[in-house]
Amino acid sequence: MPVFTRFSRWPQPGIPGAGAKTERDAREEPEPVPAEVETPAPRSRLARLRTWRTRHPRAARALRLTTTALAAVLVLGALLLPNTLPAVEPDRFARIPAEAVVGAVVMLVLPRRPRLVAAVLYGLGLTALTTVNLLDMGFNEYLGRGFNAALDWDLLPDAQAYVEDTLGGGAATAAAVGAVVLVLLVAAVMVAATIRLADVLSRHRVRATKGVLLAGTVWVTCAALGLTLFGGPIASERGAGALRVHAQRTVQSLQDEAAFAREAKADTFGNTPPGQLLPDLRGKDVIFTFIESYGRSAIEDPIMAPGVGRTLDTSTEALAKAGFHARSGWLTSATFGGSSWLGHSTTMSGLWIDNQRRYRTVTAGDHLTLTKAFRKTGAWDTVGVMPGVQKGWPEEKWYGLDKLYDAFDLGYRGPKFSWSTMPDQYALEAFQRQVHGKKRDKPLMSFVILTSSHQPWAPLPKMVGWDELGDGSVFDAIQKAGNKASDVITDTTKSRQEYGKSIQYSITSLTQWVERYGTDDTVLVFLGDHQPMARVSGNRASRDVPVSIVAKDPKVLGKVADWNWTEGLQPDRDAPVWKMSAFRDRFLKAYGSTLHASGG
Repeated sequence: MPVFTRFSRWPQPGIPGAGAKTERDAREEPEPVPAEVETPAPRSRLARLRTWRTRHPRAARALRLTTTALAAVLVLGALLLPNTLPAVEPDRFARIPAEAVVGAVVMLVLPRRPRLVAAVLYGLGLTALTTVNLLDMGFNEYLGRGFNAALDWDLLPDAQAYVEDTLGGGAATAAAVGAVVLVLLVAAVMVAATIRLADVLSRHRVRATKGVLLAGTVWVTCAALGLTLFGGPIASERGAGALRVHAQRTVQSLQDEAAFAREAKADTFGNTPPGQLLPDLRGKDVIFTFIESYGRSAIEDPIMAPGVGRTLDTSTEALAKAGFHARSGWLTSATFGGSSWLGHSTTMSGLWIDNQRRYRTVTAGDHLTLTKAFRKTGAWDTVGVMPGVQKGWPEEKWYGLDKLYDAFDLGYRGPKFSWSTMPDQYALEAFQRQVHGKKRDKPLMSFVILTSSHQPWAPLPKMVGWDELGDGSVFDAIQKAGNKASDVITDTTKSRQEYGKSIQYSITSLTQWVERYGTDDTVLVFLGDHQPMARVSGNRASRDVPVSIVAKDPKVLGKVADWNWTEGLQPDRDAPVWKMSAFRDRFLKAYGSTLHASGG
């Protein structure tokens, strides 16, 4: 009997039909699926990319070379990027950066994972370098100095507020968002570029090693021989040098803060009795006035000087006809291009306050300001008129002011002129109406900050009849007919021209106010707080600002005769130049104050 199982479906020898499919089996089995004619699609982007490279080898090779070249350009550009706009020239990038050679060596010696980490960190380092260089460009353009990581973050909200007042809230928000996006984009691109270059170096290790050795040899040779190209050294360490400078600047700033706190406690007039302060000005109405951005360039620059000079000469003659005379000199401001409060506080305190940390330190103490000295005597009422202040201002106490009139206290109902809340002429008329013109038991010491010459100098107010000022609505048509800030701020020549006009307006407003409302007891001290931004004043402009004393009483000017200041409102080029911090003590001494030091 043949041996087989009932489960066997394989044909058995000698048994016809054994294991063959039955009709039932055929019904139960599914229909066969026809085979796909095309190859299955790749399951990942990487697989699709590999497929594309296989199909298009020439295009893939061109893309690889282009990507590598762009990565190299980005890295070299970041390492060689200058920190000032005028220095951004093609020849500045014709250098061999030491940081690139060292970075290539590190990538060649590291295994895969540490190499990837090192590439990411290198890219982030390039992001930090690029960011501080761009910040340096902006700060040098506007403030005439580089960015200080320890001090200047506090200025960024002020910068945003300025953009909002000048160009609108939408532009300010867009600028802030754009800055954040730009930093993130730079970080992403730089990290991608360094990873790409690290990968290329590892895949071509032999040739890359030879190239790095050659580049290192050339760098050392050029550095040893001091070889230059286009006026600069071929062997560059610009990137490391820039980061080193910022690190040193930060450390020095932190050390300076502690030293300045000790300095601020010492005061040459800190213990002077009230009766021995300013005896030679008793009975006088003294007005200290700062004109925004009124700098030496306004008087000496060939574009601005002719108009400003004529205004100063005309005003000097008009004041003389009204019985007033003036003496003028120069002060070197503690700030440049902005941060006006640093110039104000330096002049009034006699301390060199050139950054925000110093400002916070001194205003938190009880150092004697020139304005506070008037209040300490008990012989004057003291007021501040500050149309630029639009929020709480705790420094009012430090300055020793009995009363502060800010932007909301002067009754103005007219339009803003960019950053300036109201025209200087209106602010002075409101000062006369609400403060100076009122009868009082004591003479008045006033601290007045004028704002019409604040950048961007568009639109600008114009003089109107003093009797026509009203609530300021008269300026509506003038503001609407003025230039747009966006048109002026982007044009250097136009900015300089409009800046000059703004200074003429502010000087005219102030001197006409003195002619109109000044008395035999009026003593006016007016000066600039700082030079305008570098794009207007020039990249090599000094920090000097004009300062003038105006009075009818010849005894007042006689007290400063030994200062050798120039007669009139326009100081000579060779008139004495003092640091702004020297003014307080010189003024106190000139008008009879005696020294009684405190602290130290």
